[in-house]
Amino acid sequence: MKLFYSPGACSLGIHVLLEETGAAFEPVACNVREGANRTPAFLAMNPKAKVPTLLRDNGHVLTEYPAIAVYLARTNPHAHLLPTDPDAEAEVLEAMDYIVATVHMQGFTRIARPANFAPAHTTPSEADIEAVKTRGREIFAAGMDLFEARLQGRDHVAGDAFSVADATLLFVENWAVRAGYTLGPNLAAHFARMKARPAVQRAFASEGLTL
Repeated sequence: MKLFYSPGACSLGIHVLLEETGAAFEPVACNVREGANRTPAFLAMNPKAKVPTLLRDNGHVLTEYPAIAVYLARTNPHAHLLPTDPDAEAEVLEAMDYIVATVHMQGFTRIARPANFAPAHTTPSEADIEAVKTRGREIFAAGMDLFEARLQGRDHVAGDAFSVADATLLFVENWAVRAGYTLGPNLAAHFARMKARPAVQRAFASEGLTL
């Protein structure tokens, strides 16, 4: 398999999950800041121009973070990335979906790429940009507050064991810290536990990130 990732992007969570499985894979850097996801070769593979992108050994391409995460969990049951109990599984998937769809896409993306939320074919004013960023900060902070409360008395996002939800929260925690956001004590403790995992350390080292 090949994982196409952008250093430090949301694909970091999938990179961690691959390391957790012990499966053979090749990480392929595709720096979205430099437009590597817009090259003809990449677009021929994934017209969505997004990472993570997983090229499987059978030649099939899998996209979208939640789909890749569940695929890795289902095809590597020994890694215990998803609970087998339906209620516990639903809690994990609910957490992962909220992080990806709301905290990331609605919150952090407004902060990092406010122009994406401007009407098409318009040049947003500085006031428009700041308004988008402000709303992004509100959404992001609300999400982080939710997980700060959720982690009270817990080592992991859902249940007693590491899951795909923890790898997902990890990439958001990493963004928050690098952006100067102060994690609450429960989030900070979770982030520290994640960084102590060998799979996380390998993924960070592979992407050239500091722990």
